[in-house]
Amino acid sequence: MGALPGIVVTGVAGRMGRMLVKAVLESDRARLVGAVERQGHDWVGQDLGEVLGGGSMGVSVTDDPLDPFAKAQAVLDFTSPAATVEFSRIAAQARAVHVIGTTGLSADDLRAIGAAARHAVIVRAGNMSLGVNLLVRLTRMAAMVLDEDFDIEVIEAHHRAKVDAPSGTALMLGQAAAEGRRVSMDEVADRGRDGITGARKRGDIGFSAVRGGDIVGEHDVLFAGQGERIVLRHVASDRSLFAKGALKAALWGQDRKPGEYDMMDVLGLD
Repeated sequence: MGALPGIVVTGVAGRMGRMLVKAVLESDRARLVGAVERQGHDWVGQDLGEVLGGGSMGVSVTDDPLDPFAKAQAVLDFTSPAATVEFSRIAAQARAVHVIGTTGLSADDLRAIGAAARHAVIVRAGNMSLGVNLLVRLTRMAAMVLDEDFDIEVIEAHHRAKVDAPSGTALMLGQAAAEGRRVSMDEVADRGRDGITGARKRGDIGFSAVRGGDIVGEHDVLFAGQGERIVLRHVASDRSLFAKGALKAALWGQDRKPGEYDMMDVLGLD
């Protein structure tokens, strides 16, 4: 039996970074070989175990991803768009699986990530949980069946510190609804209403965002017709499910052909 896949976690000081580290350390199928933080962070140069409040782990936090990526078989990345694009380039050079949970990526960012995927495996998803990806599948199916007499609204709620809206998961759900109706989401998305907006346009897919407190993540897809409503819902109460999903994706990506994949591929839902 060969060595366990080596995993690097980026953004280790953040909320998700810590969860990802915990998931790797608790796994008997992977080992932690690197920890990356942004330049100037207090953790840089220190042992990861010690800054997390435990004993020495033998893994130093670095702001230079080149060396840890070169030793890794996979990178778990829930950081920022600019950082993720740069990590995708370096991970591709190292032929390491790059698991991306970063949201708020622009069209230019996605093009750069797509270029990196020509050389290495990239698994990118706005949400890594099994339940959400099942919700995506159900949303697509419902949109195929229900015509434009049913208005579609994606309603999401997250903690007050989340910086992007709509959430990556909400956009996944909106895209699934658009695919179900065989339309372009860019043409039918309604992302904000304020003031006297006029009546809702038939066929639009609306997005509503709530930010407050410590909400982990709640997503509703509302199909509102005349005299009836259908609501598909997912509630996340523990962030560890995202970390476990990301690790599952990293292990799944070993020995796959270069390309861009998502959690539907990982979970066998496509």
